[in-house]
Amino acid sequence: MRNFIVTGTDTEAGKTYVSCLIVKALRERGVNAAGFKPVACGDRQDARLLREAGPEGLTLDELNPVFLKNATCPYVAAKLENTQVDEDAIRRAYEALAATHDCVLVEGVGGWEVPIAAGRRFSDMAADFHLPILLVIGNKLGAINHALLTLDAIKARGLECLGIIFNNVKDEWDTACVTNRSMIEEFSDVPVLGELIHGQDSLDVDALMDRLG
Repeated sequence: MRNFIVTGTDTEAGKTYVSCLIVKALRERGVNAAGFKPVACGDRQDARLLREAGPEGLTLDELNPVFLKNATCPYVAAKLENTQVDEDAIRRAYEALAATHDCVLVEGVGGWEVPIAAGRRFSDMAADFHLPILLVIGNKLGAINHALLTLDAIKARGLECLGIIFNNVKDEWDTACVTNRSMIEEFSDVPVLGELIHGQDSLDVDALMDRLG
């Protein structure tokens, strides 16, 4: 089974929530899966949740090699701390996980084009990994624009988009929430692999596993 990257339409799309459900579901199906958070800013809660969802015995540093204390984009956070995002450390940590697990889910930071260093965005890091992408869409007003822009940017990098997971970020649906999925399906050729109601605690990953091979 291939490793893959989870990115989102924005910082509140639900990447960690979806990533944890995927790791848990894969493990329930006998796949030795682990989550990986290359960069965390502000706190390490995302990495902790991924650790809880995954196999026992992994440390936060193994799952999250770069932690910056300021809750902003990695480039700004690193500048404020007079340091820089160590992409070599990220690569080493990823390769160590990949060597001992059947599937590594790499959770992005913020959205697709978030700056991580001078002249570098998360999309550059993703292109270097050259892994397929799963897009999490936070279903709310504006999601169509954010989703189509992100899908076009992924395609422009020459990367494969495995599919889309819709995450309904609130209980009550307005007109946008009801119609976003059909509009994105009409204007893109990327399959929807799942949709989560607000607070759902499981995810059917059969379609995703088919795409991962």
